[in-house]
Amino acid sequence: MRLRYERKYLVKNNLLEPLRKRFMPFLVPDLNAEQNEFKSEYTVRSVYFDTPEFDALSEKTEGLENRLKLRIRGYNDYFSGCEVFLEIKRKYGNRIAKNRAITMFDLLDKTLETGELRRSSGKTSDAMKADASRFLFHLHREAQRPVNLIVYDREPYHGKFDPGVRITFDKNIRAALFPSINELFTNDGLGYIWKDSFILEIKYFDGGMPSWCRSIIQEFELRHEALSKYASAFINKEISPVNQRIF
Repeated sequence: MRLRYERKYLVKNNLLEPLRKRFMPFLVPDLNAEQNEFKSEYTVRSVYFDTPEFDALSEKTEGLENRLKLRIRGYNDYFSGCEVFLEIKRKYGNRIAKNRAITMFDLLDKTLETGELRRSSGKTSDAMKADASRFLFHLHREAQRPVNLIVYDREPYHGKFDPGVRITFDKNIRAALFPSINELFTNDGLGYIWKDSFILEIKYFDGGMPSWCRSIIQEFELRHEALSKYASAFINKEISPVNQRIF
């Protein structure tokens, strides 16, 4: 499990275009974004889980160095046979790692009950089955349940000269509380977490943030923050339960 460093910056929307132009000489678009109809971006959808005592939320707000979150992630819009990802996001100080397994959205209920993975394309590897087992271990042992739906439009890039560097602009970040897993692809009831801002996220492996990247951050006077879309949705008073349900 390779660890990657992560830095997040909350940036006003009026700086998106100048910041993008400044970064562009050093970046190439992510291949996943190039291969779909959105060209330079795609929509990220995540249902986050937590325990009945909201342990994941408490660990974040209390600033624990080592913690993990469970989430189910999908992309763009629903279609028959679309695949979703069972993810464990682990954080060790300022470094992150993920365990990830793939299954079909239409069979998600069965996957969460039995651990069976089924893909519409490709094979299920032994490593993926092991990651699914880890996900289900935490899910059932800690009685975790869906508490948060986060949706945003991601504009992703890789470093042209530093391929291990990944830079994303996460825009139109919105959320709803207490969804069911079947509402992963809904657009109903979502409220904006940050109406006037987007998140610039920079990820890189050992060796440090490239000098060109640090220079741009300093030029725009951006401040690194311990931002969490998941935790911020609970703080924002404009974020409501999906369909006004209370869990």
